[in-house]
Amino acid sequence: MRKSRYYHALGMAVAGFAFAPSAQAVPSFAAQTGQPCAACHIGAFGPQLTPFGRAFKIDGYTAQGGEGVAAKIPLSAMALGSFNQTANSLPAGSQPQHYGVNNNVSLDQISVFLAGRVSDYAGGFIQGTWSDVNNQTHLDQMDLRPFTTTVDVGNVQVRIGVTVNNTPGVQDPYNSSFAWGFPYVASVLVPVPAASPLLAGRLANNTTGVTAYAWIDRGLYLEAGAYQTHSPWLLGREGNNFGPGSTPGAAPYLRAAYEWLWNGQAAHIGATFMQATVNPTLSGRVTSALSGRDSYTDYSLDAGYQFLGERDVVSIYGIYVMEKQSLAGTIATANLGNGTNFGNGYTLSHSRLSASYWYENTYGLSAAWQKTWGAANPSVFAANPVFGSANGKPDSNAFIFEADWVPFGKADNWGAPLANLKVGLQYIMYTKFNGGTTNYDGAGRNAAANNTIFAFAWLAF
Repeated sequence: MRKSRYYHALGMAVAGFAFAPSAQAVPSFAAQTGQPCAACHIGAFGPQLTPFGRAFKIDGYTAQGGEGVAAKIPLSAMALGSFNQTANSLPAGSQPQHYGVNNNVSLDQISVFLAGRVSDYAGGFIQGTWSDVNNQTHLDQMDLRPFTTTVDVGNVQVRIGVTVNNTPGVQDPYNSSFAWGFPYVASVLVPVPAASPLLAGRLANNTTGVTAYAWIDRGLYLEAGAYQTHSPWLLGREGNNFGPGSTPGAAPYLRAAYEWLWNGQAAHIGATFMQATVNPTLSGRVTSALSGRDSYTDYSLDAGYQFLGERDVVSIYGIYVMEKQSLAGTIATANLGNGTNFGNGYTLSHSRLSASYWYENTYGLSAAWQKTWGAANPSVFAANPVFGSANGKPDSNAFIFEADWVPFGKADNWGAPLANLKVGLQYIMYTKFNGGTTNYDGAGRNAAANNTIFAFAWLAF
C-alpha cells in the first residue's frame, strides 16, 4: 500500500472521531429559569429537548424565573470520562501515544460553558473543551442569539430571531437533526465508518454561520442562512483542523419543520437543505482551486414523536439524507497521482432511526439503527488496515443499544438545579463497515471486529 494513502485513510477516521456528537448539559440554564433539568430535557439530562426546552432555545435562551446568585451567573462546566473496548484490538501505532490498542480508560472532555441570557432580546452559549485524548483545547459548540423578539401578525404570534453559530444544525431545536441526534455521546478512540454526509457534522466547529428564523404560531419553524469555513490561521488557533476543506464562498442552509402538541404528546416533521463548494483537503492539506473544487448538496427529511407522561417518557426520531457529490478537486488530484480516470459524480445516502424509553426521568433504555450507502469511490475510499475499504464502497450498517441512569436533575434532587450526573453503558454492533462484512479493509479485518462496548460517566454542574 502507498504510505500517503494510509495516512489519508487514517485522517478520514480521525475526522470521523471528531464528528462524534458533542456532549451538552448546561445547568446554568436551569438556574436561570428556576426549572429542574427535567423540565427542558428528556431523561433529566441533555441534549434531548422537551417542548418546553425547544421553546426556551427558540426564544433565544432568554427566559427567566430563577432566584439567587446562581440565576445570574452564566457559567457551567462538565466532565466526561469513559472506558471503551473493541471486539478486536487496533493495530499498534493507530492510537494517540498515551493510549493502548484496546481497553482504554479516557478523560474524553472537560468543558466550560458561558451560557445564559444577555437581555430580553439576546442570549446563547459558547463551549470551550479540553480533551486528554489529543491533549488539546478547542472552541467547541457555539450558538449565539444576538436578537430575538415576538411580533403579532394579525392573530398569529411569530417569534423571529438571528443565530450566529459554528456548526450547521447546532441551533436546531429538534433531536431528529444530526447535531443533536442519538447517540448523544460516543467514544473518540474506536473506529467509525469513513463516510458521512455534510449535514452529519463534517463542518462541525470549523465554520461561522449566520441564519435568521421564524417560529410561527409555535408550530411552523422556518430558517435560512449561510456558512463559511474559518481561515487556516483561525482553525489552528481554535484547535479545529479538520473537515472536508475550505469553502471559497458562502454555503446556503435552509430548514423547515412543523410541530404538533396534544395530550402530553408532541410530533414533528422537517426538511433541511445545504450546499457547499470546497477546496478539498487531501493528505492533511487544502488543495489549490487549480485542481478543481468539490461540491456537496444535501437534502434531508426528519421526523420525531414524544410521549411525555408523568412516569413514562417515550421518544422516537428518524432522519434520511441524500447527498449529491461532485468531487472534481479530489478526483482530479487522485487521477494525477495514479494515472487512472475516475468520474467525479457520486451520491451518498444515510439513515438513522432511534427510540428511547425513560422511567421517571431516571432510568433509560435506547436503541438505534444507522445505515450509510453509496456507489464505490476508490479514489476516496482506499484499501487500508482498519480505516479503509477494500472495494471502495462507503456502505456501513450499525445497531446501537444504551442503558442510562440519571440519579439527579429532578426538582427535589440533591444539588438541583446545578448538579447532575449521567452514567451509561453503550454497545455498538456493526454488520457492515466501510463497504464489507468480512475482510472489509483488505487486511483481514471484519466489520464485527469494530463492535464496541462504551461505558461512561458524564458530570455537569
